[in-house]
Amino acid sequence: MAQRKSRSDRRVDLIEAARRAIIRHGIDRVQLSHVAEEAGLTSGAVLYHYPDLSELLVEAQHAGMERFYEQRLRQIAAFTDPVAKLVLTIRSGLPTGPLDPEVRLLNEMGGAAGRNRVYGVLLTSLYDRQVSMYQSILDTGAALGVFSLTTDPLTISRNLVALEDAYGYRITARHPLIGPDEAAELILSYARTVTGNDLIH
Repeated sequence: MAQRKSRSDRRVDLIEAARRAIIRHGIDRVQLSHVAEEAGLTSGAVLYHYPDLSELLVEAQHAGMERFYEQRLRQIAAFTDPVAKLVLTIRSGLPTGPLDPEVRLLNEMGGAAGRNRVYGVLLTSLYDRQVSMYQSILDTGAALGVFSLTTDPLTISRNLVALEDAYGYRITARHPLIGPDEAAELILSYARTVTGNDLIH
């Protein structure tokens, strides 16, 4: 007999189902029935775990956002060299390709942020945390004499995150000449200029 899933496992499954439903139908058009279909459950079963669909949709978005801050912090924590940290942070901030599900979710949220205050707050928070992540790396590199910054670290950090967002969108929009490798090199080109470092790692 198959073991019955725990409440927490079922909620995880529903979050994944909601993410698939958002990508398939769009964040403004996704309905309870869409999530239920993706999860293989009835609408009532979904409501049992998430009485408010909007709460489930926000959790689905947050799960996708974790990759671009929490996971990146864990990755760069393994390095002490600011050059290695900066290169890894730039490369890990881009989509893996046009169908990257987390980036497609962020694109959906970005499109709805002007109409939904919660989504706007989530995206602003993610942006600010990414900026602080870059700024910490730049501050450390400058203090160690590894970087010779051409302007203040906050400005550079904001530009790096903006470049991630812009090139990430180009990748998911299937630009024929800009894939993950090309985008990373374009961002690194800017980073080399503003840090005075060849960023070879």
